[in-house]
Amino acid sequence: MYVTCLDLEGVLVPEIWIAFADAVGIPELRRTTRDEPDYDKLMQFRLNILRENNLGLPQIQEVIKGIKPLPGAKEFLDELRSFSQVIVISDTFEQFAMPLMAQLGYPTLMCNSLVVAEDGSITDYKMRCEQSKLTTVKALQSCGMTTIAAGDSHNDLGMIRASKAGFLFKSPEAIREANPDVPAFDEFDDMLAAIKAAMV
Repeated sequence: MYVTCLDLEGVLVPEIWIAFADAVGIPELRRTTRDEPDYDKLMQFRLNILRENNLGLPQIQEVIKGIKPLPGAKEFLDELRSFSQVIVISDTFEQFAMPLMAQLGYPTLMCNSLVVAEDGSITDYKMRCEQSKLTTVKALQSCGMTTIAAGDSHNDLGMIRASKAGFLFKSPEAIREANPDVPAFDEFDDMLAAIKAAMV
């Protein structure tokens, strides 16, 4: 049985931290896993900026309310789920993702969680498991599943390379150039066709 594993931000929805950075006028928060491969380093950087500016979960969730899936993402997911199991594997947090999952028809989501104080400040974060995307793909394979994976950032490359087929989607040019052997797409229809072709 095939299962397609998809990144969330940058693939199905806009980058949440970029939207928040623009909303609050802090350009440093636009930094994502496209720019920083070390996720813990990235998150500590983000948490420090939030503390310095007295920003917390309520302010981020207010911005998330206005975020819509990328054009065509819901239709892509609906078509993909008609012939493949689908799991969204993301390094985002459940406190961020649930409003977006509602707009995407509630696909299965595996992500992380935030530690939030009573005043709404974010004090820490908890990863679901180490190297969560690669670990999840390997666990699925150990259960007899054949995986196909797609993402846009450094932290997606592990699951992409470990799968029967893997793709970059709407990925920055620097990541594409560093991984020329990984097929790269910018349109949902093209990626859908590539996933179908891989399932033979």
